[in-house]
Amino acid sequence: MELAFSGTSGILIMLFYGVLMLLIGVGTYMRNKKVHSSLEEYYLGGRGLGTLVLFFTFFATQYSGNTVIGYSAEAYRVGYANLVTIPFFIMIILVYLVFAPRMYRLSKKHDIVTPVDFLELKFKSKAVSILAAILMLYALGNFLLEQLIAIGQGVAGLTGGTVPYQAGVIFFIVIMIIYGWLGGMRSVAYTDTMQGVALLVGVFMLLIGTIVYFGGLPAAGDYIRTYSPENLGVPEGGGLVRWTNFLILVGIGAAVYPNAIQRIFSAKNERALKRSLTQMAWMPFLTAGVVFVIGILAYTAFPDLTVEESEQIVGMMASAIANENIIFYIAMVLLFGGIIAAIVSTADSVLLTFSSIVSKDIYGRYINPDATDNRKILVGKVIGVIAVGFLLMIAWNPPATLYQVFLLKLEILVQVAPALILGLYWERSHARSVFIGMLTGALLAAVFTFTNLTPLGIFSGVWGLIANLIIYVAGSLVFGKAPATATEANMLEGKKATQPVR
Repeated sequence: MELAFSGTSGILIMLFYGVLMLLIGVGTYMRNKKVHSSLEEYYLGGRGLGTLVLFFTFFATQYSGNTVIGYSAEAYRVGYANLVTIPFFIMIILVYLVFAPRMYRLSKKHDIVTPVDFLELKFKSKAVSILAAILMLYALGNFLLEQLIAIGQGVAGLTGGTVPYQAGVIFFIVIMIIYGWLGGMRSVAYTDTMQGVALLVGVFMLLIGTIVYFGGLPAAGDYIRTYSPENLGVPEGGGLVRWTNFLILVGIGAAVYPNAIQRIFSAKNERALKRSLTQMAWMPFLTAGVVFVIGILAYTAFPDLTVEESEQIVGMMASAIANENIIFYIAMVLLFGGIIAAIVSTADSVLLTFSSIVSKDIYGRYINPDATDNRKILVGKVIGVIAVGFLLMIAWNPPATLYQVFLLKLEILVQVAPALILGLYWERSHARSVFIGMLTGALLAAVFTFTNLTPLGIFSGVWGLIANLIIYVAGSLVFGKAPATATEANMLEGKKATQPVR
């Protein structure tokens, strides 16, 4: 696929976004040179993110450049059945609202920096904390690997192959490490805001241009009714089971991403957190919904594409629209630059959280508890860079079986959800039952995934979650302590001062 603005223009776009990200990092550091003074300041932005910035950093965590490209292509392939993707994102918001306000109050009272901090506070179990940290690091590592590959593919596509895949990855990864190293969470949040605006404006301009030049939904519906009537229906049978599986995995798994939870901790106050999440409730319709419509409209613009060709549908439509009008040309430049910036922005937030778990939960808690915050931050940064280097070697020539590893990301991460969410509310939760349930669920998900087993059409991660919950609940009922006293309940809820988690 050759974009209308590929080649030299694409290189200039890439350089512009790269330099802008770098300037954000430098500017953030210059305005707040104490950014490295504490874990809270570096990893949570000093718990000072207001509603607008918090909204965009949640938006960047939930939606990436891959959402625009991948969901449009899927809508083109399966038709109106793809409408079910909207509830996936609604489910994430609902899960946030279940636990985010309560967890925020605890984080403020007990100086919680990472999700593992909460598990340590709740269960006081080294086994639970270490296992959760390992599962989170595994999921974050896979998430980061996806972004590295997507960056390279995005840059190669934007520049028409002028900039090779590997060079694109290295260029943006170096910039990402620099501005993340300098500004921490504040740099990440500000770049999230930049890419969020670019992505939203670009997507809506793509929708408008598609309607203007290729016709609206009635024309696309007539085409589908004539040539692909099967794509007018909704999921049935196995499709409905598959939809339910995704609803559970995406809705729960994405809500407990460690980088998403750290954004909860970064809120300036509970009011800002609730307002940002309330505003996020509109985004499934304004982002996933719009992307779905673009995929449907592509039926009349580019009929009869193969599966491989449909993966490029957004680029094909953007290129056609950009050739029609200077305004749409500028908008499509914004869109594709925003897509790459969104992918980089997702990668930087993942890397920051990866480093925080290493520095706070592994190094600071078990290896060198007496280390200063500055030392812990440095160790987290160095290990993060080493991890990026290792993942970069894999991303250089991605193996054919990498899809299984990507899929296993959510299948594994969702096993942490019972401990994080149920642990917030159920006083009888028992550490040993939590550990055995989490370990059993993760192992079952791994075995089923790599052996391609899906009994009854249920995904491996969902089977793991079922086993996890049974062990967690049954074990806690048998071995868990009686309901907490008023004093203990107040302490956990954050109504009585206690020693902060270290």
